[in-house]
Amino acid sequence: MPEPGAGPQASKLRERALGLLARREHSRAELARKLEQAGFFATDIAPLLDGFEAKKWLSDQRFAESYVADHRARAGSVKLAYDLRQRGVSDTIIDAVLGENCNSELERAREVWKKKFGSPPGDAAETARHIRFMHSRGFTSDVIRRVIRQIDDESC
Repeated sequence: MPEPGAGPQASKLRERALGLLARREHSRAELARKLEQAGFFATDIAPLLDGFEAKKWLSDQRFAESYVADHRARAGSVKLAYDLRQRGVSDTIIDAVLGENCNSELERAREVWKKKFGSPPGDAAETARHIRFMHSRGFTSDVIRRVIRQIDDESC
């Protein structure tokens, strides 16, 4: 294996990183992990990613906004926050991005519920199944209660 900072290796690292970023947004941690798995040295990766961030080619904020935009139709804020943390995004950025989307949480929960079930639960067991499904999608208990309660109100 070549020494860290070797010329040809550094250009391959830059090419690989730009190729990954050209396909989609990545968080810094996610991109660093992929580059390390490809066999590049962490000591070479960090300065490269610092440069990318300085040029605004890499941004955890932009990644989080893109990720939430792509996944919010199927997931609640709890799941989105978990997924972003798994990808190395800071809690500050997560709070800011999800805070922008909190107004639509109830509507998104209604749409997810409607797509899956379409009709109100018939008994307590079915209600529990609906609630478990909504929890698995990352919606909070409060939002789930409001969705189920509104469904009950509409059926009266």
